[in-house]
Amino acid sequence: MPELPEVETIARGLAKRVTGDVIESVWLGSKPEPLKSPAEHIVKTLEGARIERVGRMGKHIVFELTAKGPSRKAQWIVHLGMTGQMLVCSPNAEIEKHTHAIAKLKSGRELRFVDPRRFGRLSVATNGDFQTVGVEPLDVDLARFLQLFRGRKTPIKSALLNQKLLRGVGNIYADESLFRAAIRPRRRASTITREQLGKLYRSVRQVLKEAIKLGGSSVSDYVDSEGKEGFFQLRHRVYGREGEPCLACGTPIKRVVIAGRSSHYCPQCQK
Repeated sequence: MPELPEVETIARGLAKRVTGDVIESVWLGSKPEPLKSPAEHIVKTLEGARIERVGRMGKHIVFELTAKGPSRKAQWIVHLGMTGQMLVCSPNAEIEKHTHAIAKLKSGRELRFVDPRRFGRLSVATNGDFQTVGVEPLDVDLARFLQLFRGRKTPIKSALLNQKLLRGVGNIYADESLFRAAIRPRRRASTITREQLGKLYRSVRQVLKEAIKLGGSSVSDYVDSEGKEGFFQLRHRVYGREGEPCLACGTPIKRVVIAGRSSHYCPQCQK
C-alpha cells in the first residue's frame, strides 16, 4: 500500500503538472467500490473546476478546486488503497484495464485513476470540509510525539501504524524507523524511555524524508504520476529482508506478525 512518501511523491508530481488546469469532463467506470461519494456528485463537483493546488493529507491526495456553482471551494480526495495509481496521460495513451476514472483537462491531457484491486477510493468535499485524524509526522514536534506514544500498552509497531495518532506511516517506514532507533517492533510503547522515543522521533522523520527524496518504495504496483518507480526500496535495511544478514551486524533479519502485519527487525541491533 502506498504510504506517506509515495503519496507525497505523487502529489508533488501532480502539483507540478496539473496546477492551474481545468477539468472539462469526467468519466467514471461501472464498478461501485472506488466511489466514496455518489458518482453524480463527483461529476458535478469536478466538471468545470479549476485545480488550484494538489497536496497530501495523511495517505490521501487532495486536489483543491475552484468549482462552479454556489460552493466555490471544493476538494477532490483520492486514496490509492493497495494498488491505486493516479496518472497524467496523453489522451492517445492506451486505457489500462482497471481504469475507474478519467478526468479530461483543458490542456488536452487526462488524469486517470487505475486500481486493479479496487481498494482505492474517490470522493469530493465542499467548503474545505475534508479532514483526517492524527498528526503529520513531518510537522509534529518532539513534545507532541512523546505525548502520543508514552504510556501506551500496545506494541510500538502497532502504535506507529495507528493513523489516529500519526497519519501516513505504514508498514515499510515503521519497520525502517524502528531499526534505526534500535527498538524492537513488539516492545510495548510504555517500556520505551524518553530518550529512546526521541531517537524514534528523529528516525521516523529521517526515513520519511529520505524516502520522499528517492521517490518512495516500489515493492509492488507503486509508480508516481508519470508512471516511474521509486528507489527507496534499495535502501531498505530490514523490510522484506527476512533471513538476510543485517547490514549492520550480520545477524539474520527476523519476521514476526503483529496485529496481522508482517514486521521485520534485527534481533541483535534492536532491543
